[in-house]
Amino acid sequence: MTALGPFRVVDLTRTLDDTAVLWPGTGPIAAETLESIEKDGSYARRVTLDEHSGTHFDAPSHFALGAGHVGDVPADQLVRPLHVIDFTEHARLDLDAELSVAAVEAYEAAHGRIAVGSAVFLRTDVQAEPGPDLLRFPGFGVVAARMLVEERGVVGLGIDTLGVDPGRAKDFPVHRDVTLPRGVWHVENLTNLASVPPVGAWAVVGVPRIAEASGFPARVLALVPQS
Repeated sequence: MTALGPFRVVDLTRTLDDTAVLWPGTGPIAAETLESIEKDGSYARRVTLDEHSGTHFDAPSHFALGAGHVGDVPADQLVRPLHVIDFTEHARLDLDAELSVAAVEAYEAAHGRIAVGSAVFLRTDVQAEPGPDLLRFPGFGVVAARMLVEERGVVGLGIDTLGVDPGRAKDFPVHRDVTLPRGVWHVENLTNLASVPPVGAWAVVGVPRIAEASGFPARVLALVPQS
């Protein structure tokens, strides 16, 4: 964490290297050194990776035909007031837990109504590991996601697992039916959400302005007010 005037900066981004846990079927991350200090006086590499590797951004076009790509998302939609819902107890008891409307209402009873135009990040503390249970992790339930999008007017969802849908949801109903068709973005595979308060911080999503991209690795930060 770094101080920045009245804020401290919390990095919510996982290091992207060849040990990163990736969605099954995602191509491996590869880096080829093109220039070295010793030989060329400068250091440069060519990196090959899939768009949805590591901590990454989902643009609406990821699941919605004709929707906006990464480069189409307005910059002011990437800097948003942030609400963080602590879902760790549910996740500890049930690896397949889905955020419910009741859980959202409990959050609002404690911290106030989720603001229109904000982003909502779900903290589960579930660490994906390679193996047979890779696709078992909690996520946003469809009804709760619809509430957040249609009734609260959020512009983005985030989570510290591999996807905003629960891992067992093979047809990606939140992606396909709720968020991306309505222009709501995602950031997935976050970390350090325990260092962000439930309300009062701002999310900053640093994703390259790439034409026709369905997503891309992103540097996601939280600006937390200094106490």
